[in-house]
Amino acid sequence: MELASSSRSILPHCGGLAAAPCRTASARSRRKGTSVFVCALDCDGERKKNVAEGTVRRRAALALLLASPAMSVAFSALGKTKSRNPYDERRLLEQNKKIQEANRAPDDFPNFIREGFEVKVVTSDNYITRDSGLMYEDIKVGTGNSPKDGQQVIFHYVGYNESGRRIDSTYIQGSPAKIRLGNKTLVPGKHGTAGFEEGIRDMKPGGKRRLIIPPELGPPVGPSTFFSAKQFEVFDVELLAVQDCQRRTIAFYSDVVCS
Repeated sequence: MELASSSRSILPHCGGLAAAPCRTASARSRRKGTSVFVCALDCDGERKKNVAEGTVRRRAALALLLASPAMSVAFSALGKTKSRNPYDERRLLEQNKKIQEANRAPDDFPNFIREGFEVKVVTSDNYITRDSGLMYEDIKVGTGNSPKDGQQVIFHYVGYNESGRRIDSTYIQGSPAKIRLGNKTLVPGKHGTAGFEEGIRDMKPGGKRRLIIPPELGPPVGPSTFFSAKQFEVFDVELLAVQDCQRRTIAFYSDVVCS
């Protein structure tokens, strides 16, 4: 009896854990004085069990936190944050060249190193860049006077996207385009500025020019157009003629005649 009471007094102090009732030792164990050790082993097992359960709970909480959408977005953004290195630029440049070659892009076609929404335009030294962002190269300089607002321009053009794929052509349509300058109907840009009109305004009849139009000066985009958002567009333009225009009124009918 004395041995059993001493074992109960030891159990509450086992590592500060609330001990489970000690297993009842056999009469033979009590006679040999081993009941205390049996209870101590039980206490140690209980402590290990509680530690293991705590570890499992902490791991489960950590796994739940990592699986949350907020943490997924954070780690995804962290993974995308990297600096561009020359090797990547060379790889993307070669990739763009191969795509343009497959699309049969014309000679001296500009290259585009695109990574996400960041684009680097690679051209020859013959191109001129204006403050608006418009880039152009004169393939052939024409003669005569450049068009002014109110005049009609007659021209051919071929439009390409960044991969060198042809997206529109008046040559294929069989007739040149005709449009009056100054009324913003010539491929208007998103900010009210027509990059196409800016590029053709100082051309002369008979001249040929290649235009590289940035997205902010580009044509309207959408499902009903040939053009994609955030894309540079390239136009080969041949200015055929410039005509003066006059308004003609006959009775209740009025129109503009250019010749």
